[in-house]
Amino acid sequence: MISLAFYFTTNIHSNRVIHIPSGSVNSIISYLSKTSYDVNIIDNITLRLLGSPQKGWIDLKETNMTRGDFIYKITTSKAAIKTIKLIPGETYYFLLKQLSKELNLSFKKLNKSYKKHSYKLDGNILAESYNIPLGMNEDRVIFFMIDYSNRKYKQYSNKIFGQYNKKKWFIYLTIASIIQKEAATIKEMPLISSVIHNRLKKNMRLQMDGTLNYGQYSHDNNLYKRIRNDKSSYNTYKNKGLPTNPICAVSFDAIKAAIKPAKTNYLYFVKSKNKNFHIFSTKYKKHKLNIKRNKSKKKTYKKKSTKQLEKKHVTKQPTNIKNLWKSVY
Repeated sequence: MISLAFYFTTNIHSNRVIHIPSGSVNSIISYLSKTSYDVNIIDNITLRLLGSPQKGWIDLKETNMTRGDFIYKITTSKAAIKTIKLIPGETYYFLLKQLSKELNLSFKKLNKSYKKHSYKLDGNILAESYNIPLGMNEDRVIFFMIDYSNRKYKQYSNKIFGQYNKKKWFIYLTIASIIQKEAATIKEMPLISSVIHNRLKKNMRLQMDGTLNYGQYSHDNNLYKRIRNDKSSYNTYKNKGLPTNPICAVSFDAIKAAIKPAKTNYLYFVKSKNKNFHIFSTKYKKHKLNIKRNKSKKKTYKKKSTKQLEKKHVTKQPTNIKNLWKSVY
């Protein structure tokens, strides 16, 4: 008894927030042992006697405690949650700024962890709401969000295509990110997608303003200067094809539109004067006229439904979704 009392008063150093996997007590003890915790059969038995361990990310409230406190906290602690909402169309740079502010974390360390875990410069994190346990360090937060997004991407791809290829998937994410930046509404997304696909097939420059709103330039409105001076692949006025990376975080609506564009032969669009929708056209001459009319105070446009626009300018595109997968750019 004296030996046990001494054993449970020995100190354990731990992260404040730790992850407890689902499974039996044996599997939990095995997991803790593999993650640098000095636990053994005595802790196993004690954990069984105290009750069911908590699952997931839990907040122990402190980092130095006795072994007895550590085992007890595993069965009673719960993680404090902070909901972080990643807005569709926002870039990784401003997400890291948001995480730094709301979770009181180092922007520099978040950026370092993001570069370590990310596949591309942007688009690695799905635009959703994330419940982040308070107390997680920078590396854990970034890993948690990217790992969740990767699993979602894989799930979506398998459901749509019956397979998952990360390289091909991120090409669609790049298209989706442009759609996310350009579309005025969700209903408009398939039409914007059709313009992107049609231009790529004709080897035309995309010439879309939204591609220049990447990274720290997400909210930069000085686009004319950027068009002239930006030498990156994001400048689709100077470069043909897609940018090297996605522009921003995307919603599943944008992903669906990227994969299955509307069946049109549109090549141009301009935002309406009230900016509530876009005016699409198939010819550059008509596009220039739309721009001119759009600047006129007298001219007003009657908004047409997506179905009306699709019906007016239909072109043949692959109807089999797997054909779209095979022909990805």
